[in-house]
Amino acid sequence: MASRIFARSMASAAKSVKPPIQLFGVDGTYANALYLASVKDSSVGASFEGLTKISNLIKEDEKVNEFLTNPALSKADRKTVIDTLASGLKLDSTVTNFLFVLSENNRLGEFNGIYKNFGLLFDAHQGVVDATITSAKPLDSKILKRLQTAIQKSSFVGDNKTLKISNTVNPDLLGGLVVEVGDKTVDLSVSARMAKLNLVLSEAV
Repeated sequence: MASRIFARSMASAAKSVKPPIQLFGVDGTYANALYLASVKDSSVGASFEGLTKISNLIKEDEKVNEFLTNPALSKADRKTVIDTLASGLKLDSTVTNFLFVLSENNRLGEFNGIYKNFGLLFDAHQGVVDATITSAKPLDSKILKRLQTAIQKSSFVGDNKTLKISNTVNPDLLGGLVVEVGDKTVDLSVSARMAKLNLVLSEAV
């Protein structure tokens, strides 16, 4: 029943609404589906708030995460867990129906990835563009500020948008940067250049 309700909402919204950014993979597909249903049935903000409540509870209570990721749970047990979450966290009907859809498709274990992707959609919906700069070592504030200014002026962000920037560290890059803005990626890392060089050399042999 929940899956049919959710599917009708999504189909209705899909006729006139498109997600603000393009997401791929299983997590992205489900996040897109929730976004479309949220636009039609409640609000994107309410859905994000509901998912955030669930995410916080998972971090606080390990048993909740065990329930969500346990494929051996019966359909009745999963329904009981979702009903308890919906009641205790005061989730709206859109998020509750979405959880039932995940349960029916054995995708509750994908919640964290879906939540992360829905966060990207929510930010884009609010006019916020997320940019993640991955470097081999932490970047100092001056460099980050210069990068933020450059990205803000680029076509990746656009007019009337707010840029939210973060720096993650991955020593495997060896040097250089990987810049992810929304759904676009620019790989300027040393490791990527070495991989390309190795490919050219192997093809020349």
